[in-house]
Amino acid sequence: MLDAIIEKTTKKDQAMARSSINEVHKTSKRVLNTKGKSVAITIDDSKKVLEIPKKALILLFTILDNMADGKSITLLPSDAEISTQQAADILNVSRPHVVSLLNKGEIPYTKVGTHRRIQLNDILAYDKKLQKNRNSKLNFLAKQAQELNLGYE
Repeated sequence: MLDAIIEKTTKKDQAMARSSINEVHKTSKRVLNTKGKSVAITIDDSKKVLEIPKKALILLFTILDNMADGKSITLLPSDAEISTQQAADILNVSRPHVVSLLNKGEIPYTKVGTHRRIQLNDILAYDKKLQKNRNSKLNFLAKQAQELNLGYE
């Protein structure tokens, strides 16, 4: 079941995130340079020290960074099933285009009644494949422009 919390970032949230963003950036750099896979954080109210995965803290930093920019965040478990509209939003394409990709067999899906459901992992893998293909073609074009001396160095 998809349990996503979807709330728009408010101006108050944005201001609070902005006020702490410099310290967040400094701390995130220190955390990235630590060797372990976990970090200890102190909860101010209780003075209790918790050990959490380093990845979880980095995710929190990313969330705060986006909130400071006024962006909203949606977290989904990696094994979530999503709708064609959600897939279209992730890929930044239209829903009919996603349906076309599904019908061509480019992305696997299942049907629940009349509704198509797509594994989030499959959408992310497809997006990664597209990005890799784009980068490959851009590199080819850049190399070709250099070989033809089209003014690129």
